[in-house]
Amino acid sequence: MDETIINKVAESGLVTLDLEEYYPREEIVMFDLKDYLFMGLILKEKDFREALKNLDWEKYRNKCVAIGCTVDAIIPPWAYMLVISYLGPIAKDATMGDEKEMYKAVFLKNIRGIDIKKFADQRIVVKGCGEKKVEDFAYVEITKLLRPIAKTIMYGEPCSTVPVYKRKS
Repeated sequence: MDETIINKVAESGLVTLDLEEYYPREEIVMFDLKDYLFMGLILKEKDFREALKNLDWEKYRNKCVAIGCTVDAIIPPWAYMLVISYLGPIAKDATMGDEKEMYKAVFLKNIRGIDIKKFADQRIVVKGCGEKKVEDFAYVEITKLLRPIAKTIMYGEPCSTVPVYKRKS
């Protein structure tokens, strides 16, 4: 018996896209305005400005910063504007919200940065299993990006896929 084993998956022409490659790698930290509230309730403009002016902003250098308040307080919009005016030149990125929202913003930014031209007219398998949990929003975003250019989009592994989209001939 001199039969050659043929790898049908390798010959299928499928292109695998692993969303784990676009996972946020940057450190994500929180800038919590609760630390600047008077009596845990009120933001005093003069005190807040002084505190921000004297803050060591270097601890946020090249980090992704979520800007929010973890206690129930009324925060005026200018306060967030003031914080981002300091963070802008220091932080790698910043968004309003908590760490989870910052993670999502960075992940979406990374996905939107994919050069999708290389996937034009391809049969694409978006990898479904891996070492890290990929949230559903990432699968929605990559499908939105690929659908206009892909021949087919599948989910899973090349040996076992779920069809998601097929361009009509």
